[in-house]
Amino acid sequence: MQVTWSDHEAVLFDLDGVLTPTAEVHMRAWAEMFDAFLSGWDSPGADTSAYTDADYYAHVDGKPRYDGVRDLLTARGIRLPDGDPSDPPDSNTVCGLGNRKNDAFNVVLDRDGVSPYPGSVALLDVLRDLRMPLAVVSSSVNAPAVLAAAGLADRFVTVVDGGVATSLGLAGKPAPDTFVHAATECGTTPARSVVVEDAVSGVRAGAAGAFGLVIGVDRGAGADTLTAAGADLVVGDLEELA
Repeated sequence: MQVTWSDHEAVLFDLDGVLTPTAEVHMRAWAEMFDAFLSGWDSPGADTSAYTDADYYAHVDGKPRYDGVRDLLTARGIRLPDGDPSDPPDSNTVCGLGNRKNDAFNVVLDRDGVSPYPGSVALLDVLRDLRMPLAVVSSSVNAPAVLAAAGLADRFVTVVDGGVATSLGLAGKPAPDTFVHAATECGTTPARSVVVEDAVSGVRAGAAGAFGLVIGVDRGAGADTLTAAGADLVVGDLEELA
C-alpha cells in the first residue's frame, strides 16, 4: 500500500491513537470520570448505566473535551449547565466534568509515561528524510506534554491543540478549521495536504475540508466506519505507509 508523498506538501497528524497510544489513557480517564459521575446521578429519564467503549467512540473520541462531555450527557438524557473553563473539577457542570477528566489523564501520563507507535515513528522518519512539513492537530490541550513525553516534540512545524483552537476561535473536529489552520502554518493549502486520523470526527473534518488525501488509521473505530466518514484510505498501522 503506497502513497506518493511527493504529490503533497504537508502531512497533518492527529496525536492520540495515531502517533501515540494515549487514546488508551484517555479512554481510561473518561471511563473513570463518567462511571463515578453516572453512578451518583439521579434524575428522571436519565440513562445512568455504566459507561462503555462504545460511548467513547460514538460521543467522545476526537472531539474537544467539553464537546465530548456535552454529547455524552445529551445521549444519556442528562442536562447540566455548561459552566466555565475555570470551574473546579468537582463542579457538576460540563466544564467541571471536562476538567475532572483532564486531571485524571495527567495523573496517568505522569505515572506511566507514553511511547509512540513504532510504525508511526517509521513513517515520521521517512517524511523527515523527504523534508515534508508536518503538523499535529489534536483536540487535547495535553498534546505538547504528550509529544514531549514521547520524544517527538521536535518533529513538527506546528502543534494545533485544544488550547490553540480556543485562543484563535477555531471550531473543533468534525469541523475542518483546525486542520485548515495547520495547513496554513505549514505554508500550504488543504488541497495539497494529507490528514491522518483514527477518529470518526477527525476523518469527517478532513473530508469536510476537501483535503488532498484523508488517511484513516483503524485503532478500533472500524475500517468501514472510517471509510463511510470520508477516509480515502484506511490502514491498520502507519508502518504500512512507511
